[in-house]
Amino acid sequence: MPLQNFQYDEIMREYSRRQAHNRRLLEEHRAEAYKKLPRLQEIDNEVASLCTDKIRRLFSGKNKSTGDLKEAVARLSEERRLLLTRSGYPEDYLDMPCSCPLCQDTGYVDGKKCVCFRRAEIELLYAQSNLKEILEKENFDHFSFEYYSDTIRDEAVGLSAREMARRAYDTARRFVQNFDNRFENLFLYGDTGVGKTFLSHCIARELLASAQCVLYFSAYDLFDEMAGSTFSAKDKNTNEELLYSCDLLIIDDLGTELTNSFVSSRLFLCINERIMRRKSTIISTNLTLKDFSSTYSERTFSRIASSYQLIRLIGKDIRIEKLFTGGK
Repeated sequence: MPLQNFQYDEIMREYSRRQAHNRRLLEEHRAEAYKKLPRLQEIDNEVASLCTDKIRRLFSGKNKSTGDLKEAVARLSEERRLLLTRSGYPEDYLDMPCSCPLCQDTGYVDGKKCVCFRRAEIELLYAQSNLKEILEKENFDHFSFEYYSDTIRDEAVGLSAREMARRAYDTARRFVQNFDNRFENLFLYGDTGVGKTFLSHCIARELLASAQCVLYFSAYDLFDEMAGSTFSAKDKNTNEELLYSCDLLIIDDLGTELTNSFVSSRLFLCINERIMRRKSTIISTNLTLKDFSSTYSERTFSRIASSYQLIRLIGKDIRIEKLFTGGK
């Protein structure tokens, strides 16, 4: 998904700040060097004068060759380089400084986004996802099946906790691999601490690294955000639009918030709007399917059942297991 306008503007403002800083720095360099070596200013003035004169000649048709200009500028540039280096300055001291030599801090190279712009996109998306720090620890590289038992089994499907975890893991991997080409939604459910949030974090990290727009909210924070957008005019359009249009929305721990008619109606609106726009959503909950239906209405559950892949995880509370093993 292309960046939202306000996201793009935020990155471009940073480039503008960077360019303004570079111009001030160049002015300081010139003032210092010109004072110490007046000949440097004379050289720069001569180069500017030669270029202006050449342009006049080209427009008048008197001389279409640029060879003489190149030779004269080259001689003056070499003189300037020698003056700078012999006085202890870098040879590029009077060139415009820049953080990125590829795009000269414009963000674009030949009309395409520079690698530094792509990097800025990813950093911004990480920052706005609410996940930046946690994803350094919770990702596919750190996913372990050791916390899932081979003896605890789901009688309904006949699989062990570890087998169900592997199935969920494989589904999450495919979700990431197919993300650009297939519209999918995931509904992760099971008891507290069985890895639902961890798995959604794994997916988020992979998609953020490929510059997808991912937003993560606990259920409480999501509905608090929605209430703010509904009852306050400030940033209403921006906030709601991003909830509906981001590439992936993660709603974590659904069922832990205080549920009322507002929450139920806004959840249905969010789910339905994102399905209509074909924007993927991941929901995790500790509720059983029956309890979820009774809590949020059959209409909401029906929408999820028909448009989401349901993934159940079982087993012991991994958070408690990690406490007993010192976090290993």
